[in-house]
Amino acid sequence: MTEGPGEQLMVDEFGRPEPPFAGTETETLLGFLEYQRATFAWKTGGLDAAGLRVSVAASSMTLGGMIKHLAYVEDCWCHIRLFDADPPAPWDTVDWSADEDWDWHSAVDDSPEQLDALWQESVARSRAAIASAMAAGGMGHLARFRFRDGRSPNLRWIVTHLIEEYARHNGHADLIRESIDGVVGE
Repeated sequence: MTEGPGEQLMVDEFGRPEPPFAGTETETLLGFLEYQRATFAWKTGGLDAAGLRVSVAASSMTLGGMIKHLAYVEDCWCHIRLFDADPPAPWDTVDWSADEDWDWHSAVDDSPEQLDALWQESVARSRAAIASAMAAGGMGHLARFRFRDGRSPNLRWIVTHLIEEYARHNGHADLIRESIDGVVGE
């Protein structure tokens, strides 16, 4: 992440890089995305398989399912939709018509190490894809994907969507993690 003019990269006590206070639009958006990713890593880190399978209240949502879902979201938006690329493994063999929530449901069969590796690899592909799109056209770079009405989102929209997706699921992760071992925080 690039800091704003004259700023040093600050990392909080949970290992999260603080977004720049006076950065450019790109630095700010990417800074908040990295902050949300780091928050998610903190909330899901250090748990065994049983911990990653815990759900709360009436929800079937688990941290393991959330990890796999966010790995899919990263690949879907930054690899498949941004560049119209073929889905990487494991998404390339999924029968989404048989289970549209396969990412959530199949995580129960994966070890914590497998889930973490899948998420880390997806994030790495996303970072590379974002850098490539930035070099090709900046935040205004249009995705090859088109919504039903024919419009394509630009990179700015995709990055903002990723921030929203992480922020939403980080709230879920807060509740689940607290129910597992009492870990609380922002």
